[in-house]
Amino acid sequence: MNVEEVHKGTKLMIDGIPYNVDNFEFMKPGKGRAVYRFRVRNLYTGMTLEKTYHSGDSVDEISITGRDMQYLYKEGDDFVFMDSESFEQFTVSTEKMGDRYKWLQEGMTVNMQMMGDVVLDINLPNFMELEVIETGIAVKGATVTQQTKPATLSTGAVIEVPPFIKQGDILKVDTRTSTYVERVNNK
Repeated sequence: MNVEEVHKGTKLMIDGIPYNVDNFEFMKPGKGRAVYRFRVRNLYTGMTLEKTYHSGDSVDEISITGRDMQYLYKEGDDFVFMDSESFEQFTVSTEKMGDRYKWLQEGMTVNMQMMGDVVLDINLPNFMELEVIETGIAVKGATVTQQTKPATLSTGAVIEVPPFIKQGDILKVDTRTSTYVERVNNK
């Protein structure tokens, strides 16, 4: 594909490695060809780098498919998922999973970005409703900032919550930022 067709979210093959375009800049100097500067993220390691191209250059776009997978269990350092349609099982390493493991619940469905049979990325639901298993104690006192306390959720994740949250409450949590959104119901 021509470099002018690349946009944020495009998947490219650069030197045999798949990358996602996270950001791009277009610059038209007074003389010469236009310059396209991309910030790309390695889909294997998550490392980012800057790549520069000129108008007229071509790049290799890759085909990524999204497949719904059901989380089954953790086996050693790997997480086992099953394709919801073919019942084929895939393992994802702890390194590739990153800190997203703290949101996994047995039986939940996630969307996996795949290149052939290789898992490139795991997309969790943006919001989840989870039960508070344990909460800390909020420190009382005059403060300028909003008071919070730690709460352990049913998946094992620990987030900061307002002082009125108690054990047994069901919370809506943003998995992208690991933050409390609202209390869904309370016991």
